[in-house]
Amino acid sequence: MLKLGEKQVLQGVKLVDFGVYLADPEDPEAGRVLLPKKQVPEGFSVGDELEVFLYKDSSDRLIATVNEPAMTLGKVALVKVAAVGKIGAFLDWGLEKDLFLPFHEQTRKVQEGDVILAALYIDKSGRLAATMKLYPYLETNAELFYRDQEVTGRVYQVDERFGAYVAVDGRYSGMIGPRENIRDLYPGEVVTCRITRVKRDGKLDLTLREKAYKQLGPDARKILELLDLYDGELPFNEKSDPETIMRETGMSKNAFKRAIGHLYKERKITIGEKIRRCPSDDSKES
Repeated sequence: MLKLGEKQVLQGVKLVDFGVYLADPEDPEAGRVLLPKKQVPEGFSVGDELEVFLYKDSSDRLIATVNEPAMTLGKVALVKVAAVGKIGAFLDWGLEKDLFLPFHEQTRKVQEGDVILAALYIDKSGRLAATMKLYPYLETNAELFYRDQEVTGRVYQVDERFGAYVAVDGRYSGMIGPRENIRDLYPGEVVTCRITRVKRDGKLDLTLREKAYKQLGPDARKILELLDLYDGELPFNEKSDPETIMRETGMSKNAFKRAIGHLYKERKITIGEKIRRCPSDDSKES
């Protein structure tokens, strides 16, 4: 059968002035598709086989091409936004006809020239289209990753309830939970993360934070900077609710308590009803 959005090996069944008709050699009665003349290899004859990609032209007719698309059905790739129209955007994916990206499939507003991660799917009208909602299309591989491994990925969607969705290496499914999201993230941002858990299904839990003993220095410095901002006295402490601490510092409550404990031992702060910088602390910038 002929497979829209996929690469397959087809056989020449009829030569015409404007190209050659191809069919599935295993099922020649399933239909024919045209390969335009300018793409027919020199010397190609009826009976010869050729690997092609099938999509639809501007007249909505199935057509074959020997050109290499940026992605095939169900796969994810980086593509460039060629134009933005009234009903959506159009992506340059290596073929003569740009690929349509509907507004409702965008996780952020895109602009001409943007480079985005997108997946290829067939819409309700039977046409190929792109989506930035990649969760169903990303791969998993539990054997490839391990806890505390450093990885790089691209944020493709952000949800305040669940966190930031990340395509690790542009193809594997990862998630930065809302409590781990220590700074504002946006779709399209490339981040370096540490794996905190490889789930049984191969999906990855990620954090932007280093391991606790490595993160202590930056966390402690951040608290001192906040103390400067608040004239030496924080309007919250270790007994505040986790949401307040996360909002004000970008740290989990446990990380915050570790950091202030370190600063207390270093005699840089006092801890009571309020957290204050010690008057004797000479690390404060003048």
